Amino acid sequence: MKSEPTGQPTTVVVTGVGLAVPGLAGPAGLLGAADPSRPDGGGEPFDPETALKGRELRHKDRATRLALRAVEPALRDARWYGSEGPEPDGARTAVVVSSNTGNVDSVCDYVDTAARHTSRAISATGLPQTSTSAIAGWIAAGFGLRGPAVTLCNGATSGLDALRWGHALIAADRADTVVVTGVEPHNDVVARLLGARAVDGAASVVLESAGHAAARGVRGRARLRGHGRGADPAEVLRRARGRKDGEVGLWLTGAPGSDRAPVGARPFDLEDALGRCGGALGVLQCVAAVAHYDRGGGGLVVATAHATDACAAVAFQPPC
Repeated sequence: MKSEPTGQPTTVVVTGVGLAVPGLAGPAGLLGAADPSRPDGGGEPFDPETALKGRELRHKDRATRLALRAVEPALRDARWYGSEGPEPDGARTAVVVSSNTGNVDSVCDYVDTAARHTSRAISATGLPQTSTSAIAGWIAAGFGLRGPAVTLCNGATSGLDALRWGHALIAADRADTVVVTGVEPHNDVVARLLGARAVDGAASVVLESAGHAAARGVRGRARLRGHGRGADPAEVLRRARGRKDGEVGLWLTGAPGSDRAPVGARPFDLEDALGRCGGALGVLQCVAAVAHYDRGGGGLVVATAHATDACAAVAFQPPC
């Protein structure tokens, strides 16, 4: 199903969300309250001890397994699943992954093995795990998605940048649907690298043009309003919000105190509860924005993230 060009700016909407975060049963859990009006507001909390097992997850690193467990519910939520499995147009569906430490444990393990026992001791079975594009590749292969596959690993802004890349792929008519996934695992290597605990989870969102979603009879759950990136937080926020109209109902910040809060906005830092989110932060913030609208919240949702040399912001609007 190919979107028809209209000559107008492309409106991109979120049609599905999925989470694989320990202790959370669904997107509403990100905001600290279950939403009984939606099935994803309840259910069993995600337990990696049981959820990350299965034949289809063999020979895959932890980050990939977490990501796959987030993608499937996102596709189901977007109504891309039928009785025979996932049904998106694979040639017109892209994959964008954001992860800063996704396979660092695999790389370190291979280097250590080679150093201690020479390269003959390295197993070819796990070699794909040493590629930075492994997560995107396994998502594409596992769900039959043959559009562009992009991996971002550029620090704390990576997740919000991934949403921007997803929007760009749709606006450029390179894809009708984009699966954007943010994932960060927790293990000994990551703990030593960061000096802190990582989220050990994944979030996934399905982006589509508003027209494409409407043609499928699917309602958008949130609209992407704008994206900003640069060194000046105030200018970045201005570019993300665009025109001045629209009260900010929720401010999802990755660095409290780094920005001047939008007037009337309630700040909410996901990392307070989840730990260091890294490249997963922006995608988790997108899921939280959808949860905000799902439970009747209004206004704009503004998500911000800060790296050492840049900051990024994405603004969301309520669904039409």
